[in-house]
Amino acid sequence: MYSAIAANKRNTAIIIGVFVALLGGLAYAWGVASGNGSSAIGIIIFVALYALFQYYASASIAVAMSGAIQIQKQDNPRLWNTVENIAIREGMPMPKVYIIPDKAPNAFATGRDPKTAVVAATEGLLEIMDDQELEGVMAHEMGHVKNYDIRVTTIVFGLVSAVAILADFALRMSFWAGRGSNNRNDNNNQLGIVLLLIGLVGSLIAFLIGPIITAAVSRQREYLADATGAESTRYPEGLARALEKLGQYGRPMRRATASMAHMYIADPVKPGLTERLFSSHPPIPKRVERLRQMGGKF
Repeated sequence: MYSAIAANKRNTAIIIGVFVALLGGLAYAWGVASGNGSSAIGIIIFVALYALFQYYASASIAVAMSGAIQIQKQDNPRLWNTVENIAIREGMPMPKVYIIPDKAPNAFATGRDPKTAVVAATEGLLEIMDDQELEGVMAHEMGHVKNYDIRVTTIVFGLVSAVAILADFALRMSFWAGRGSNNRNDNNNQLGIVLLLIGLVGSLIAFLIGPIITAAVSRQREYLADATGAESTRYPEGLARALEKLGQYGRPMRRATASMAHMYIADPVKPGLTERLFSSHPPIPKRVERLRQMGGKF
């Protein structure tokens, strides 16, 4: 159990480190191309500010995009009490609780930290899960909150988005730099070529490497949340059974988008394609296998 948690944390740190190194290389190349090395600092500041905006706005954006409705205890005592019991057991603040009006079973957590946390479950999830399975699902989501997973994935998503903006800007600048020179200024021509290369490399990072890294980070955090949830309930079989039900259902959510997929317990867009490279979730059979291996250790 604890070795699995440590391994997931270590792998996540490595993945983010690689991405930050790629971003730093792009910023350095931009500074060299412009002839002003300090511009690299400006690029890094821009990326940091954009990621910070994503960090603070992600919870409200996620709730709005999902169509979730906030509830109190009297609205759904079963869900409320399940979340409250987990929060008390883990010594965490009570998060805001939402229900998503969608028949596809799923759940997500968001928020910058435990004090600003939000957990949400769909109507479909509440209908098909028994009490032990529901506890397993919500312990998984509270595990994301406890491990600050939302902070990690939001920062990575913000960095990928910022690189996409920078790549687009570099491509536009390369066009105008080459056009303005009229083939008379070799320096402008060279600047245009370098900016074009930076734009192409940035696009590759933003639209191919970035999503792969984001998905890899998300998959590691899902394994970690499974382990944390199992540790919380001391009954991994509850979450294992819940995951099996989610795997058998196979219906995408109506209002889910790919940009939010990493927040859910199961892929809300294409739940039947968990093996694909860009999947934000590990294959459900592997998650179930790990949980059942943990079952004998409690």
